[in-house]
Amino acid sequence: MVLKAFFPTCCASADSGLLVGRWVPEQSSAVVLAVVHFPFIPIQVKELLAQVQQASQVGVTVLGTWCHRRQEPEESLGHFLEGLGAIFSHKPWFQLCRERGSKSWSCKATHWQGPTSHAASGEDQVMLIFYDQRKVLLSQLHPPAVLPDRQAGDTTASAGGLAAVFDTVARSEALFQSDRFDEGPVRLSHWQSEGVEASILVELAKWAAGPVCLLLACLLSLVSAASACRVFKLWPLSFIWSKLSTCEQLRHRLEQLTLIFSTRKAKNPAQLMRKANMLVSVLLDVALGLMLLSWLHRKDLIGQLADALIPVADHVAEELQHLLQWLMGAPAGLKMNRALDQVLGRFFLYHIHLWISYIHLMSPFIERILWHVGLSACLGLTVALSILSDIIALLTFHIYCFYVYGARLYCLKIHGLSSLWRLFRGKKWNVLRQRVDSCSYDLDQLFIGTLLFTILVFLLPTTALYYLVFTLLRLLVVTVQGLIHLLVDLINSLPLYSLGLRLCRPYRLAAGVKFRVLEHETGRPLRLLMQINPLPYSRVVHTYRLPTCGCHPKHSWGSLCRKLFFGELIYPWRQRGDKQD
Repeated sequence: MVLKAFFPTCCASADSGLLVGRWVPEQSSAVVLAVVHFPFIPIQVKELLAQVQQASQVGVTVLGTWCHRRQEPEESLGHFLEGLGAIFSHKPWFQLCRERGSKSWSCKATHWQGPTSHAASGEDQVMLIFYDQRKVLLSQLHPPAVLPDRQAGDTTASAGGLAAVFDTVARSEALFQSDRFDEGPVRLSHWQSEGVEASILVELAKWAAGPVCLLLACLLSLVSAASACRVFKLWPLSFIWSKLSTCEQLRHRLEQLTLIFSTRKAKNPAQLMRKANMLVSVLLDVALGLMLLSWLHRKDLIGQLADALIPVADHVAEELQHLLQWLMGAPAGLKMNRALDQVLGRFFLYHIHLWISYIHLMSPFIERILWHVGLSACLGLTVALSILSDIIALLTFHIYCFYVYGARLYCLKIHGLSSLWRLFRGKKWNVLRQRVDSCSYDLDQLFIGTLLFTILVFLLPTTALYYLVFTLLRLLVVTVQGLIHLLVDLINSLPLYSLGLRLCRPYRLAAGVKFRVLEHETGRPLRLLMQINPLPYSRVVHTYRLPTCGCHPKHSWGSLCRKLFFGELIYPWRQRGDKQD
């Protein structure tokens, strides 16, 4: 039988002693965690392992002996190492040895039946696999290992593949922290034995993190309570606030800050990674907002924008007037219904006149409004972009009105024509059963239906042309707002901390391992080196992507074309009847 022994590379030069680790019977493998050095008292070693088992819920035990023949001759340790197999009874019993003055290793696993019955003992072949204990301890295997909580010494729980190795090293952190480098009764060798570096600033930050988070959590709870007041839930305010991108973004940031500064400890590495990603996202957002604010005020761009806003609005209104006058004539040589054309054209021209009057009325306050809007960038670049999206919506409100008028009129005619077309075929729409049923009509109903169908057919080209023009303008505005929302969602959802770990510490996010052969000679154990494969950047983004506001609709091309053909309104926010992906 071939057994696998995972040995930490940091213990390759350790002094002789005992191999401490965990035996995984499902994988027929032993995970070595540390080496206990001579001299030691067996009862103290057992007490230490019992404390580690109670703290980590991992069945840590003595797996065998480790002999590093740097100075000791082979005869001095031979009988002593054989006697340890009787004190620390474990099946199989590993005997790992490194030859003096060479790179040769020897390893064997013996099933002892008793301290004196050597004839009844059997040996198995051992495959020696070296692993970097520090990287395995700090890394997280993807997909994460879903392992049940084990009691001390419990080895019956099933674990698949390398998940048992990563889980054993991660949960045995209590063993690594037990060595305080004070020459205690039990001396261990593991990856921390080379020394632990600490910083005074880091320790002060850890001590101050608790009170600061508690204070910020109280302030955020007060803000949340104020925003949940009944006054803001009245119909006009609740409707407007649910449609403004700025309110949605502020609500989203408030939820993120509440989770970041929560005093509850993260239950697993996934929650800890999510908090870290949110914190880095908020810090980057605020930094970009401050940079934008300083750039706007340093070059006085707010004043220049306020001075250019009125001429731009006049130019847009003039172009819309030219467009409407073109539609009121013979656009592209098409013969329109003159009466309906004149009514629609004058109706829209009157709206443009009202809108320009409103803009000129607000012109003395535009610079002050833009200055206060620029100050909102200190809350983050996403807040400034959301305000920009709302300003675009307000400045193009007349285009939205034109689109709604044209879409409603076009939709009314489409539904009228479809109903009258069913009348000619002897059908009708059953409202109760939501289906088309057969129906018999008399002569008067058929005459009125034919008259109305003819009128709607001849009026449809004029209405469809106005609907087409204003729908294109509306789609242009929605496209600009959609690009802004995409940028906001990118900043909100991009897992920057995870991407930074993948760039600087790729072993922290492990997608698996690969093995490299170190030694393959006849008569000696096969020695392999286990190396961690980092998670690809695409999977990092997919796994740790943060949730966004979720208020923007996601239309497929089929549903979008259907809505445009039947004259249904296209909104940049999600409606109650929209199907969510």
